[in-house]
Amino acid sequence: MNKYLRFLSSCLASALLLAGALSASEAPKTSAAAEKTAARKVPQYTIDQFLSTTLYGGASFSPDGKKLLVSSNTSGVWNAYAMPVDGSGPVQLTQSKVNAVRGIGYFPNDETFLYTTDQGGDELNHIYVQSPDGTSHDLTPGKNLKAEFLDWTRDDRSIFLTTNERNPEAFDVYEMSLDAYQKTLLYTNDGGFLPGDVSPDRRWIALAKTQTSTDNDVYLYDRTEKKLTLLTPDDPPNSEISNGVAGFSPDGKSFFYTTDKGSEFAYLMRYDMATGQRSEVLRADWDVAGAAFSRNGRYFVVTINRDASTEVRLFDAATLKPVALPSMPNADVTGVTFSWDGKKMAFYAESSAPRNLYVRDLPNGNIKQLTQALNPAINPDHLVQAEVVRFKSYDGVEIPGLLYKPHQASAASKAPALVWVHGGPGGQSRVGYNELLQYLVNHGYAVYAINNRGSSGYGKTFFAMDDRKHGDADLGDCIASKKMLTDTGWVDGGRIGIIGGSYGGYMVLAALAFRPTEFAAGVDIYGVSNWVRTLESIPAWWGPIRDGLHKELGNPAVDGEYLRKISPLFHADKIERPLLVLQGEKDPRVLKAESEEIVAAVRKKGVPVEYLVFENEGHGFQRKETKEKAFEAALAFLDKYLKGDAQKAAAR
Repeated sequence: MNKYLRFLSSCLASALLLAGALSASEAPKTSAAAEKTAARKVPQYTIDQFLSTTLYGGASFSPDGKKLLVSSNTSGVWNAYAMPVDGSGPVQLTQSKVNAVRGIGYFPNDETFLYTTDQGGDELNHIYVQSPDGTSHDLTPGKNLKAEFLDWTRDDRSIFLTTNERNPEAFDVYEMSLDAYQKTLLYTNDGGFLPGDVSPDRRWIALAKTQTSTDNDVYLYDRTEKKLTLLTPDDPPNSEISNGVAGFSPDGKSFFYTTDKGSEFAYLMRYDMATGQRSEVLRADWDVAGAAFSRNGRYFVVTINRDASTEVRLFDAATLKPVALPSMPNADVTGVTFSWDGKKMAFYAESSAPRNLYVRDLPNGNIKQLTQALNPAINPDHLVQAEVVRFKSYDGVEIPGLLYKPHQASAASKAPALVWVHGGPGGQSRVGYNELLQYLVNHGYAVYAINNRGSSGYGKTFFAMDDRKHGDADLGDCIASKKMLTDTGWVDGGRIGIIGGSYGGYMVLAALAFRPTEFAAGVDIYGVSNWVRTLESIPAWWGPIRDGLHKELGNPAVDGEYLRKISPLFHADKIERPLLVLQGEKDPRVLKAESEEIVAAVRKKGVPVEYLVFENEGHGFQRKETKEKAFEAALAFLDKYLKGDAQKAAAR
């Protein structure tokens, strides 16, 4: 994801507050939680054992409340499943062998359902409908077309969706009937907007407009008056204010949006559609990420991004009185959704182990666990819970991150370490299960998932600190984290590598090219090597976001010299440490050429480079077959250059 899709999780969550965080005012040392954990040997699980864990996502109740439509990778490829709430086990509904299928939701009156999929990771998703008899067809056919589901209508007779079929760079808003699948155009998008919601009476369209990484506006379009109104004007003029669409209330009388006007963090506002009056709904010490109503309008859920975890606050929608949520000790509760009648609530709970799906009967409070995601061959006590750790960087700025300490690490047996850099620019490493990181930690690697300056979730000042300083200011944080790791006493400071995907992959390449002796090795997962080409080849449907990226990173038409300066490809002759590159063949964001050219340039110099390309994969590996090859390659590479003879020779 890019910086302009600022954290807005579809998972509505409760907070997981991690104890023992390392304060920036303390001398760097082993964190409180880590100090209490004595070194111990644990089995080293195979990649097959890790990938035999089942991942689940999404949840939509059937009309009778007896099933949930979920997505899962049980078959090795993401497909849609029916999950009975009685706990009797999932039933596979779609049979994709290559493309990742994500369920959207059941129809209001039967078990017909919607799902979305692309072709081999090209991100050109279409919306499909599947009948109870298993037949399915594409509701949004067309070449080079991308379609996105918005919502169900209040009368349950149709859906709202967007497509870019008219103009590849713009998403228009449509309504499609659920009986004959007839599509009606509601809004022609000629202003570079991102549609966010449609009012229940279909009169109003909520639109987002990206200006810069920290300046986003919200508009309301009146279909009756054919009038577009800026709901969030800059005050004072030309100020940087980030606003976002939350949505309309079920009765259409209110519109909710987030804003950071006059604040470091976003808070929730209500706009009265009849009077135009505004009122503050909720402000926290962190970003309010979004809000949503249950389908029957009884519950109102607000999501907060709290220190790399998520917190949900549940309210009675009529009174805004808090409603108690289930207590799940040591787990992050996410993905809250309600049955059509509002009597059942489904949610996921996740910790160091992968998340499991639960359903709660609201009248009596009973909770039933529906899934057992972790492979039974893996003892959950052998996984590692990430701990929030902060340190002061090269210029005194406090940098947060998530530290994973291998069970076997100690002062007497120091571990090699990896700095993990998230995607973006502007993403965030978050608390929860990460199969690749757990695999590496299980095999003895300490991992610090850094939230370097420019990451979301820590205030807008921190968020903007890397603008026009990419591969420099943020890279400095990654390098500074090495001291924190070494000062734990259980990390070997001479064996620290760097790893990351997407923008994190760029940071790997930047580290090896611009600070060539800082890291012992690098693992680049579909990272940018040439910003000029990447910014020139942004998919058309990124139109509004592309302009913001140009303002933050640079416009290749006028900033070519600067972009070449920060592009590792043009400095590949400086790279001297081993490199592994993993690339999806159909990646539409970071083209395969990005990886091919940096690999060729580094090989030309004689530096060890390993390179793997995966068919039918895009920007983010989806298939178990791909993950098995990629993760095994990463571990073998790191064992060779951070643990093996090659590392020892380089250290001499």
